Amino acid sequence: MSVLVYAENADGKFKKSVYEAVTYARAIADQNNTIVTAISIGDVADSELSQLGNYGAQKILTVSNDKLKNFVNQAYAAVIAQAAKSEQADVVVISNSFSGRGLAPRVAVKLSAGVADGAVALPEQSGGKFTIKKTAFSGKAFATVELTSAVKVIALTPNSYKVVENATGAQPQAFTVETDENDFKAMLKDIAKASGKVSLPDAEIVVSGGRGLKGPENFKLVEDLAELLGAATACSKPVSDAGWRPHSEHVGQTGIAVSPNLYIAIGISGAIQHLAGISASKVIVVINKDAEAPFFKVADYGIVGDAFDVVPKLIEAVKAYKASA
Repeated sequence: MSVLVYAENADGKFKKSVYEAVTYARAIADQNNTIVTAISIGDVADSELSQLGNYGAQKILTVSNDKLKNFVNQAYAAVIAQAAKSEQADVVVISNSFSGRGLAPRVAVKLSAGVADGAVALPEQSGGKFTIKKTAFSGKAFATVELTSAVKVIALTPNSYKVVENATGAQPQAFTVETDENDFKAMLKDIAKASGKVSLPDAEIVVSGGRGLKGPENFKLVEDLAELLGAATACSKPVSDAGWRPHSEHVGQTGIAVSPNLYIAIGISGAIQHLAGISASKVIVVINKDAEAPFFKVADYGIVGDAFDVVPKLIEAVKAYKASA
């Protein structure tokens, strides 16, 4: 028996969320006195693959196949399932990324496994039970679910588990898979990515703007603060609906759900639909001139003031701090 973790790559590189998933998988393996195996699909250099061994992977499988150079949901799920069967894995860990949310249920079906998506903590195993804490109701609440199947699939929420270095010296080894033409009937033709920006779902810091900024020309404040902090930029639904910002930045119940270590909301009132997408944030800072704004009720820190006065001062303070550090 073992634990298998899927290491998703972006243009041949691993993001922090992958190392979180490997660390998490190793912790589960240690709970059960077994080993953790990582599997990577696509063209990834051996030097990058070996990094998985720095976070606890004791075995690293790599699949290099011309058909699998680009992400194909059904085909990738089939490969992960084959690896799980080959390694006799009874737990499969996948990052709950955009791709992972589609992979996890497909892998679960292929393995006749129970699935817990949006996991935020290690499973509790006692008395023969396997229970996991996960997000529920679009991130507005937490639930504890019990998986009773022989094989379990867990999709880990990014930024919910601390990365821990645990070097094993594991080196990549080729894993041969059988592909089925039926898995390639639905193909992803193209992926448009914003270059030079921090990915919103993976961001540790998010700076978000709302209608309080009065117009698209004023989002330079959000962009400048985000650039200083190495953060991703986001917005509320009314802002994206008005065309001030792209819909890819819309955070909320009908947009992207985020779980950063720090979420800074500027000029956002805090409607329940918006809060549903950011409630998993570890620290929430709100800047709003309306002292009665609902957002202040869930904020860890609040600044009552005009964004056009507060944010420039905050930017200057960050610059001064970075210059003295």
